[in-house]
Amino acid sequence: MKRPLQIGACLLFLLGSCLSAVYAGEAPARKYNFNPGWLLYVGDAPGLEKNEADDAGWKKITLPRAFNEDDAFKVEIKEHTTGISWYRKHFTLPVSLKDKKVFVEFEGIRQAGEFFINGHSLGIHENGITAIGFDLTPYLYFGKKENVLAVRIDNDWDYKEKSTGSTFQWNNRNFNANYGGIPKNVRLHITDKVYQTLPLYTNLGTTGVYVYADNMAVRSKTADVHMEAEVKNEYTKAKKVQLQAAIYDLDGKQVATCNGDEMVILPGEVKVLKAMTPLKDVHFWSWGYGYLYKVETSLKVDGKVADTVTTRTGFRKTRFANGMFWLNDRVLQLKGYAQRTSNEWPGVGMSVAPRISDYSNRLQVESNGNLVRWMHITPWKQDVESCDRVGLIQAMPAGDAEKDVEGRQWEHRLAVMRDAIIYNRNNPSIIFYESGNESISEEHMQQMIDIRNQYDPRGGRAIGSREMLDSKIAEYGGEMLYINKSARHPMWATEYSRDEGLRKYWDNYSYPYHRDGDGPLYRNANASDYNRNRDSHAIENIVRWYDYWRERPGTGKRVSSGGAKIIFSDSNTHCRGEENYRRSGVVDAMRIEKDGFFVHQVMWDGWVDNEVSHTHIIGHWNYTDTVVKPVYVASSCGDRVELFVNGQSKGFGAKSSEFLYTFDNIAWQAGTIKAVTYDTNGKVLSSDVIETAGEPVALRMKMIVGQEGVLADGADMALVEIEVVDKDGRRCPLANNLVNYDLQGPADWRGGIAQGKDNYILARSFPVECGVNRALVRTTTQAGTIRLTATAEGLTPATVEWTSKPVETVGGLSESFAEANLPCNLSRGETSFEPSYEVSRIPVAVAAVTAGSNASTAVNSYDDNELSEWKNDGKLATAWIKYTLERTANLDEVVVKLTGWRMRSYPLEIRVDGQLVYKDETPKSLGYVTLPLKSVQGREVTVQLTGSALEQEAFGQVVELSEEGKNQELDLFKAPNGDQVNGELRIVEIEFYECLRK
Repeated sequence: MKRPLQIGACLLFLLGSCLSAVYAGEAPARKYNFNPGWLLYVGDAPGLEKNEADDAGWKKITLPRAFNEDDAFKVEIKEHTTGISWYRKHFTLPVSLKDKKVFVEFEGIRQAGEFFINGHSLGIHENGITAIGFDLTPYLYFGKKENVLAVRIDNDWDYKEKSTGSTFQWNNRNFNANYGGIPKNVRLHITDKVYQTLPLYTNLGTTGVYVYADNMAVRSKTADVHMEAEVKNEYTKAKKVQLQAAIYDLDGKQVATCNGDEMVILPGEVKVLKAMTPLKDVHFWSWGYGYLYKVETSLKVDGKVADTVTTRTGFRKTRFANGMFWLNDRVLQLKGYAQRTSNEWPGVGMSVAPRISDYSNRLQVESNGNLVRWMHITPWKQDVESCDRVGLIQAMPAGDAEKDVEGRQWEHRLAVMRDAIIYNRNNPSIIFYESGNESISEEHMQQMIDIRNQYDPRGGRAIGSREMLDSKIAEYGGEMLYINKSARHPMWATEYSRDEGLRKYWDNYSYPYHRDGDGPLYRNANASDYNRNRDSHAIENIVRWYDYWRERPGTGKRVSSGGAKIIFSDSNTHCRGEENYRRSGVVDAMRIEKDGFFVHQVMWDGWVDNEVSHTHIIGHWNYTDTVVKPVYVASSCGDRVELFVNGQSKGFGAKSSEFLYTFDNIAWQAGTIKAVTYDTNGKVLSSDVIETAGEPVALRMKMIVGQEGVLADGADMALVEIEVVDKDGRRCPLANNLVNYDLQGPADWRGGIAQGKDNYILARSFPVECGVNRALVRTTTQAGTIRLTATAEGLTPATVEWTSKPVETVGGLSESFAEANLPCNLSRGETSFEPSYEVSRIPVAVAAVTAGSNASTAVNSYDDNELSEWKNDGKLATAWIKYTLERTANLDEVVVKLTGWRMRSYPLEIRVDGQLVYKDETPKSLGYVTLPLKSVQGREVTVQLTGSALEQEAFGQVVELSEEGKNQELDLFKAPNGDQVNGELRIVEIEFYECLRK
């Protein structure tokens, strides 16, 4: 059924609107927001693609919107609703556009869709990840007659490609949250018949505009900026076309212009037009410095400007070599998070407003993270552009599961990587392309490299895969959990520190008194390996990062380039505890910080070495008089940390894992607890204070996002925080009051999350946890005042109010983009020219080696290949290996990766020129161990096993569900089963060092 045109409303919007130009016959804008005015029906029926189909009773929505958004965090990922959903949009176009080209761009759907315009089939899109475009021009009506765009979407977990019957590897019930329908943005593009194409390869087969810089001189702040535009001529005669470009800085000032060569393009022909201009006083994009330029490329056709494309991009210089990564000529150790690509929120799923994306992604930067490694699936464009703005490096996958594949599924992965590169190659925050979540064959790696080289040869990006430890062609690698080092391409851990902890669980001494492992069994075993409270979860994060910190650049020729902790925010994906979601985040699902957030702030504030001192007391200071407990402090850059309770010193903490200071047996007293970090000279570097909060007396509310107002577009959002406070305004850390919410005005309640039935998803009453919680409120298409009031028994209520701003929409089109005016984060400033690390030790190379047995493979023990090893023949008499160094040295340390590193302790003796310098059992680790030597001068080093190696699991079950649901052992060189390994010495890599700093 046709819907009547709202002529009066349109005429009102036309007054003073840029959109009025379209209806007045003037030059149209190039791109429109096509999110407004959609209709949603969950179910299926014949004929819904036809214009005359009755959709009067369908739900009115603004995209992006998953049809099953209510499932987010309410149910486990495996229970996300699946089925058929239909989306329809009615829109009109003025007669003045009759000679133009009109394209629609879907940033992505889930899983597969059939697209129709005015009853005509446009085609299908099935991979559930990438963007797709369609040329609507041949089927459109102009004038008052309505057009209807209809999409039938099937988000079946087991959907099979129609042409081949193949499933899609990444459509996985463990990690790929199934937010079905159209959970991403839709755009409409209007162009001349000579136009710059869209970066939408699947279906349209076009690559769009490519902007890159070379000859970058960071110190002198200069670069050459290149623009390459794929141009198509759809006129019936040849056209003389010239590419022109203008560059604008962040303040909107034009800083460069240029003209390319003029070319003749024949009818139906596609050519790439190029232009280049030098750029001075360049502000190079960097970590925490999301400086972006606007590059306008225009086509001058037969002497007149016919088409203009705006590309928002940034320029940065990269290098990948010697086991390290350089950004703008400065070495950066990667410190960040492996985040689920869904990046979801309760009651909304992934389809949040751009300002919410910025808030979440900027929090990663504020935790001093510099990298987000999206897991398995290419992120949606909104998150990609958000990371540009906030200054967060991205590792972009294509699509995969847990292993290499062959046949059609491999072809799927190649196609997704091709499409994702073309779509995102102008986004400066993307620096790594991930070809697989698990190691892939060299042949497959080369195919991925070929795609990168074809479509993004000048983007300064490395392409690699998880693992690829012995690859000759991958440009980076790194395992899932363990410490990898390299003197060649950078090695960084793609996922580490996998433990979980609910934000509600403080410690063993306060409500709800959660001890590690409390809760249901996991695979018939105690859950203490991962199910932690906030104290122990934060401590575990410190211990795990220390492994990477001690092998950072500056510590030798072979180094670790860092790692990505799993995950940043709690995610509605593979779960192991009593909750139906993963709780490994350093923030919860509403992005409220756990202590893990703050300990990463402490450990990560530096490009390599710590550059700024931070101190953080883990936990709270509201207990009872009977409590005597350890106090844990995270601190950086200092030599000692002192603890004070009500001004009285409790002494200095025991230091471990570089950043952790433990104060045992501290008796609680109401008042103030303070930790102070000193340098070696006793100078105060930083401190932290916690005060005991009084009895709860009131609620306090504040806007976290949306203080300046939000758009009444049906998709924008406000994030509101609610706290329980004492009479002095201090948050009460043990408060768990049930809070009731009353929402008034034109808004849609999406609520928050708390432990309880259905996780309180969409509930109008839910508790604070540890004194705080948050709620999301979405706008409608009606502007006005929105008021949220919170009440709780016995507490003074609180109210917060904000205003949604009107948005102009004409004929279903809008020129309002919610992200258009979001600021760039420049908080960390431009890249420093200072060295990012101080060399702490000097490696001494091996000149020759011999061994008690298998001497021909002894070189494997120092070949910079972690997939090779040397081992003896299993006899204790032959369990020795002797290295002749390239020079005589005063050796201080041996660093070694021993096979079975997680489970085995080897009793070793090390001698230098015959002198005993080490005798002990090696510690278990997640990779490398450093063995301190009695410092002597010498050149020959003998490592000898003196007894049976003891084997016992040191880190719990470090396993993950595979896609088949079976245990997937993640040890690279797993030691044999049994308590003792008689006479066997196995070395993966060994290094010898002279220390400069002790």
